[in-house]
Amino acid sequence: MQNIYRFCDRTALRVAPELIGASLKVQGVGGIIVETEAYAPDDPASHSFNGSTPRNAAMFGPPGHVYIYRSYGIHWCFNIVCAVGHAVLVRAIEPRWGTDAMRVRRGRSDIRQLCSGPGKLCQALDIDKTLDGKPLGEEPFELVPADENVAVISDRRVGITKAADYPWRFGLAGSAVLSKPFARR
Repeated sequence: MQNIYRFCDRTALRVAPELIGASLKVQGVGGIIVETEAYAPDDPASHSFNGSTPRNAAMFGPPGHVYIYRSYGIHWCFNIVCAVGHAVLVRAIEPRWGTDAMRVRRGRSDIRQLCSGPGKLCQALDIDKTLDGKPLGEEPFELVPADENVAVISDRRVGITKAADYPWRFGLAGSAVLSKPFARR
């Protein structure tokens, strides 16, 4: 990716669709990003909406770092920090590298069930709070842009109650490993 830190130093709405088709690995295990959601500081669903706290401090740090949080006290969620207060939630990847490790971590064999949701993705890639605030351009991460233009679709975000009607969820058209289907357009 050109320079990952420059790439991320934009709004989440610009970065989120451009991440579709990129490859993401954590310690060599990963796949192709097929679903993302954008969050901005003026967005009532964003963790940055009410300002910086110890929990969301990474969202106010440098672009190109990661923000990891626990959802509903159960699942870890992986976000890429963009401009100040902006972040992209990586919702799903298509498993490609280290699928045996993913199957063990998830206790599942069906490839479609390994990373088709933010909590599943973090479990499969062994992502937890210890990675919060780490730079995306260094180990254990590897992010590589898509080899070609990909067909990106958008829809309303899912799994939230505030600003759920914002069409800020992006996906790879035709992917079989999305967390939720996209509305037909």
